[in-house]
Amino acid sequence: MADLLASLNPEQTQAVTLPPQHALILAGAGSGKTRVLTTRIAWLVETGQLDPHAVLAVTFTNKAAKEMLARLSVMLPISLRGMWMGTFHGLCNRLLRAHHKDAGLPALFQILDSADQLASIKRLLKTLNVDDEKYPPRELQHFINAQKEQGVRAAAVEAYDDFTRRRVALYAEYEAQCQRESVVDFAELLLRTYELLTRNEPVRRHYQRRFRHILVDEFQDTNVLQYRWLKLLATGDADTPGACLFCVGDDDQSIYRFRGAEVGNMLAFEREFKVPNVIRLEQNYRSCGNILDAANAIIAHNTQRLGKQLWTDRGEGEPIRVYQAFTDLDEARWVVDEVQSLVRDGMSRADIALLYRSNAQSRVLEHQLFSAGVSYRVYGGLRFFERQEVKHALAYLRLIANPDDDTAFARVANFPTRGIGARSMEALQDAARTFNGSLYGTVPHLSGKPRKALEPFVALIEQLRQQTAGLPLPEAVEHVLDGSGLRVHYLSLKEKDGRERLENLDELISAANNFVAENEAPTAGADHPLLADFLAHASLEAGDHQADAGEDAVQLMTVHAAKGLEFDAVFLSGVEEGLFPHENSAREVDGLEEERRLMYVAVTRARRRLYVSLAQSRMLHGQTRYCVRSRFLDEIPVGLTKWLSPAQPVRAVQERSGAYATPRASSVHARGAPARDLGGLRIGQAVQHARFGVGTIVSAEGSGADARVQINFGPQGMKWLLLGVAKLDPV
Repeated sequence: MADLLASLNPEQTQAVTLPPQHALILAGAGSGKTRVLTTRIAWLVETGQLDPHAVLAVTFTNKAAKEMLARLSVMLPISLRGMWMGTFHGLCNRLLRAHHKDAGLPALFQILDSADQLASIKRLLKTLNVDDEKYPPRELQHFINAQKEQGVRAAAVEAYDDFTRRRVALYAEYEAQCQRESVVDFAELLLRTYELLTRNEPVRRHYQRRFRHILVDEFQDTNVLQYRWLKLLATGDADTPGACLFCVGDDDQSIYRFRGAEVGNMLAFEREFKVPNVIRLEQNYRSCGNILDAANAIIAHNTQRLGKQLWTDRGEGEPIRVYQAFTDLDEARWVVDEVQSLVRDGMSRADIALLYRSNAQSRVLEHQLFSAGVSYRVYGGLRFFERQEVKHALAYLRLIANPDDDTAFARVANFPTRGIGARSMEALQDAARTFNGSLYGTVPHLSGKPRKALEPFVALIEQLRQQTAGLPLPEAVEHVLDGSGLRVHYLSLKEKDGRERLENLDELISAANNFVAENEAPTAGADHPLLADFLAHASLEAGDHQADAGEDAVQLMTVHAAKGLEFDAVFLSGVEEGLFPHENSAREVDGLEEERRLMYVAVTRARRRLYVSLAQSRMLHGQTRYCVRSRFLDEIPVGLTKWLSPAQPVRAVQERSGAYATPRASSVHARGAPARDLGGLRIGQAVQHARFGVGTIVSAEGSGADARVQINFGPQGMKWLLLGVAKLDPV
């Protein structure tokens, strides 16, 4: 027994050796929560308080479940084969297989993954002749899953308008289709299990009696239905005493609200179960003191938290290095130079991470790494030029450069959908073989329905070729994004996925701008200046230059993807208002608090060194932005940072408008915003608008009578206003 507890600190030991009762363990970043969870199970078994078959341990990933089982197998000299340990979905699948008749399912029901579910919804819409432009399949998928994660069937959804009523009807049709085909999606696994346990008392009592201890990992990431599912199993009565809930999580790392995570479950659990023990694991075994002090200072600005203070006995370590570049290209060059310096000093590339708030930011970093010959890997995602929406846009550009490109033609002939079916494409391919020509050139030789379906697409490409002839490359790219229908298509998704894809499309315009800046002037009189060279450049950067699995390579990822990981050195780029925190957070309830939790996660990924960078101007989403540094940077105590560029004074905050701070005009000049004629106004200045209220100027374009400014109006969002029309009063 002493061996089990020997490696634990006092707070971990207290958590592991609690008597049988409900407990909430607030486990800070790097505080050893997995060790506590596994040792708790081992201790209960070793002390004879628990049979292994009476444990229900819930994780959020299969990887975490396997790690816990591996650790337990070392701690306990017994077989663990019958132990119920796994993800919510995995455990629900196991329970439904055992009680499929009671759940209204066949024994061999199949599970739809996310891609299969989307294909099923598309098939349903086609069968019902539903306009998928008005009801996009991905948006309907998101709607259905969101209802299920709230525990709401189609019959119970409240609809107050015709559009929602139609979506509810489609939800009901989808449920009926899945039942006919004996399939369930991921959200259905949990909902079907919850409904089974709710209405079937014998089954519910069986599992309430069986599971005496329920342990939950990453409790802050549970959604509404998952929490209700746990409560149902843990709640007993006079005949069946409830199980003890041992919930481990960190409310400061709750960053998945867009997936349905409800950080309020932690407070609800403490209140509803009258939890007698809330234990804080605050000793961090990962990072140096300065990094933890910065994380503590940042997260302290959130008001809706249970509260804890990370500390370490590893010493203060090095200061946080801060760099302000003139442009995003300068920032990326500096990051890559620092990475190369670390590697020369002996640090492994795999121990270096480049983090960013938005996927679109990876492009400029990838370009500089590629140019410098530094091996890298995009973790949990695709490189910029490999992303679906970017490849679609490049396919249109390739057709403009060369209409006989059959691969590009086949990729986008029916994307976005324009009524070109598989039979029409087969007829075209057969005809192309007969005439020994390209797909594009063979369309006039078709007849009947295939020709009628394909001629409008050929006409579209011809129109785009004519309209972009002679245009500068960035303008040509932007015109193609609009004229092809790609932008409208992704705009219709109305969800996080659609927003990120739109950002990547806009970033392709930035890539074109940078390419023009880095290359010689195009040949005079060229119909499409630099287009062929740009497409070759895109193909080269999308080639096999990403590091292979197991190769020593720098890791690139979003902050969301970095959760749960740690690195010796972390570079966090783009720490600017409107980017991090993201501008959308101003329009969301508690959006700024979640952004701050995301910043907390980013900071605590670093073990030894943390680099924070920003740019005075940034080409992002096809526009040049003149940037104001993030409030999160100002929330780090000055004594913890070391500026590698001329230090900027801490921003003075006059007042807050919605989620964003409104800085005083006196601090603008120090941020280095480029001078321009804005009628006496400046980047970073607070202004009053009659309709939108108080906001902060964050970007500008043009000058004099043609100048327009981008203003952050907090809850009213970001607005572009023409200075010659809008009446703006300095605050």
